[in-house]
Amino acid sequence: MRGFSTRFAPGILIVVHSLARLWVPHPQIFLDLFLFNGVALLLVVSIAEGKKSGDGVGRFALPGAVALWSCGSILSTYSEFVAKNPFSSNYANACYVAMYPFAFVGLQRAMQTGKKVTLVEILDGAILGIGLSAVGSAFLISPVLPHFRGDAVATFFAILFPIADLVLVALVFSFTLLSSFSQRSLLLCIGILVFAFADFLFLGMNIRGTYSLGSITDDLWLIGLAIVAEALRHPRSQRVQTQTLQPLFIAVTVLMCATLLAVINLRPQYLPHFVAIPAITTLLLAFARMTMALRAANSLGEERLLARTDELTGLPNRRKFLADLESVKTEKTNPSALLLMDLDGFKPINDRYGHETGDKILREVTKRFSRTIPQGSILARLGGDEFGLIIHGENESTLEIALALRATLSYPFVIDKEEIMIDVSIGHVMFDGNSNVLRRADLAMYQAKRERVGVWSEKN
Repeated sequence: MRGFSTRFAPGILIVVHSLARLWVPHPQIFLDLFLFNGVALLLVVSIAEGKKSGDGVGRFALPGAVALWSCGSILSTYSEFVAKNPFSSNYANACYVAMYPFAFVGLQRAMQTGKKVTLVEILDGAILGIGLSAVGSAFLISPVLPHFRGDAVATFFAILFPIADLVLVALVFSFTLLSSFSQRSLLLCIGILVFAFADFLFLGMNIRGTYSLGSITDDLWLIGLAIVAEALRHPRSQRVQTQTLQPLFIAVTVLMCATLLAVINLRPQYLPHFVAIPAITTLLLAFARMTMALRAANSLGEERLLARTDELTGLPNRRKFLADLESVKTEKTNPSALLLMDLDGFKPINDRYGHETGDKILREVTKRFSRTIPQGSILARLGGDEFGLIIHGENESTLEIALALRATLSYPFVIDKEEIMIDVSIGHVMFDGNSNVLRRADLAMYQAKRERVGVWSEKN
């Protein structure tokens, strides 16, 4: 029952307040101090109960933001009806200002799609949010500044609140674009848009001198917050959505900010200089994002290389060798041969001297084989003491290279002052278009091992 009341009571009371305003058009203490602010405080409870708003930080951030806005509203209306205090408006504005950091954090957590937000996603959201706010500041806020000349405090808040609202709107839209669309994200966008529209409407009415406390337009703030509260009661989308337009949005935002800076430099009087702050911030964030992207690309390239490289010898591993094998099998022009090589007597060396010595032997074998094979050949370690070689050439020349490879092991390895001898069995087959070339090479290698001849060619 409590959940039902906190969910629907604010909307019902907003309707009651709006209808009452039609009957009582002038400021009234019950309607504008008690009922209006009572709805605001009830919305704090409603948002706090929307426990789908993210982790612990998200659950406290948004209720805290609405609570600060409610405090500002209470101070503002209290000073109008009860105690006329010139500092009350400054205290109220301070509460409104303090609301925005909480709102930024809370909305970001509320827009998450059930997964941890990465630094890259935060940077993308910040670039879009701050960049769009720079553009909005230039074209939406600049026209109202002449009306506040000579009043430093009024000018400060005339700039600050709309910019903060634009950042809020851009933040919600950017996170919607960067994540999957859901009913929650739609309602959050609508709620923040209504709230920001109420701020801009208040600013415009203030400039024209038509605003008065208790105006029916004040309910737009409550309506926006009520929609946000309702949004948080809907689950976050668990579907991961890939946004192909994301790089385009970021690129356009960065381009617009660069254009604003160019206009400020070429025509200093055309746009207010404060627009340069979010524009420069956007470009710096874009530079940081580009640096991270380049590092990620390099890391990905290194990871792919490591995934296809044998860590011990530095040769291609079995996965890479099989991929190269498929490529060679599709070639129709150059004759090529496949050699599979298995070291003889390697296991007793591992058992007698240990795996460290065995690893040194494998590295030395790799060096001898690499010095023997012609350029353009593909030598790989397939696992354990088995090697593979793809070599271009006719049957006779590739068979000679197989014999030369065996000859490289005819003299001992000196490992830690120990002379160690090993041999190799090599299976040699030519590529002839058949798909079973690897199996044929394996059979030839075992034939060489059984016959103790070192090299066995399929054409023997």
